[in-house]
Amino acid sequence: MDIFDKCDEYTLTRELRANDIYAYYRNISSPQDPVVTMDGEKVIMLGSNNYLGLTNHPEVKEAAKAAVDKYGTGCAGSRLLNGTLDIHVELEDAIKRFMNAEAVLTFSTGFQVNLGVISCLLGRHDVAFLDNLNHASIIDGVRLGFAKSFKFKHNDMADLEAKLSRVDENKGRMIIVDGVFSMEGDLCPLPELVALKKKYGTRLMVDDAHGLGVFGENGRGTAEHFGLESEVDLTMGTFSKSLATVGGFIVGPKQVVEYIRHHARAQIFSAATPPPMAAAVIAALKIIEREPERRKQLWENTNYMKRELVNLGFDTGDSDSPVIPIVVGDEETAFTMATRLQEEGVFANAIVTPAVPPGQSMIRTSYMATHNRSHLDQALTALKKVGREMNVI
Repeated sequence: MDIFDKCDEYTLTRELRANDIYAYYRNISSPQDPVVTMDGEKVIMLGSNNYLGLTNHPEVKEAAKAAVDKYGTGCAGSRLLNGTLDIHVELEDAIKRFMNAEAVLTFSTGFQVNLGVISCLLGRHDVAFLDNLNHASIIDGVRLGFAKSFKFKHNDMADLEAKLSRVDENKGRMIIVDGVFSMEGDLCPLPELVALKKKYGTRLMVDDAHGLGVFGENGRGTAEHFGLESEVDLTMGTFSKSLATVGGFIVGPKQVVEYIRHHARAQIFSAATPPPMAAAVIAALKIIEREPERRKQLWENTNYMKRELVNLGFDTGDSDSPVIPIVVGDEETAFTMATRLQEEGVFANAIVTPAVPPGQSMIRTSYMATHNRSHLDQALTALKKVGREMNVI
């Protein structure tokens, strides 16, 4: 059997293109601002994770430009060998201060954080307990480490406890969850997770890619939001959402991070974060600390859109974050609705299986601090029109 046969048998994208409803890899020719340019047209952006609106901030861009002038465009090697620059040390120190952490290690992408950290800490004789809506990078990290995994129903603590109770306490065990679930927009029940962690003597890791910069009095994320920072063993964060560029990090106990630094294959065998990206994160952190009003405006926009979408009759699930899904059910409706929204001047994402369970396809919308009321009202007009047209409302 030819391993390429599966490629010929994969017809979904050809069918979507034939029906003019293919909604992926869309071409944007402008920054990730509240309004973007697509095919020469201005479109309201409701599909970005640029929560604090920093990807096009002048200070962030100037910092990246200055780093290019000083260091060039890349490191040409891994952090372990020749790729550690003083700006990487400065970046980790800045994250350590911001997160009030004992130790920090950065990675070139957020996906690599989960892949590297989980696979080097969990081995063949260890067990991971995963929410069944966890990010793909968490699942792949467990697989790469050959650990056994138990998936529990989404945010169902009774199901988690039932699985915890069946595992030998002599095995290495870790609960791993998203802080904010990236498609549904709801939070993990962190207080209950911490209680179960203590009861069963496990470790707890939180992927806070979508919580960082958004939740907590200082923007430190989900654990700060719940007042439980000292109870989470490891926190993962990304640079590709609130921090305006690409990359990621892990924070945790010093000796654990030191172990990860020398054992995480996704880190030691990957090229270091390019210097302009490191500089951009340092600048973004300064803005986040200096301008808490950005987070306040983000939440004003989020609360307004959640209220208005519900009033229009959309099913927004259990979202508690700037990620607000519109559940539409079947995949064809999601693809068609995303296409129609773009025709009406709104960019939103069609999300289908395996990113969500079958029958739970959605239009994923997300919001920025830099959206103004005019942007949001224009988007609501389009959503109302297309929602009614598609019999979603």
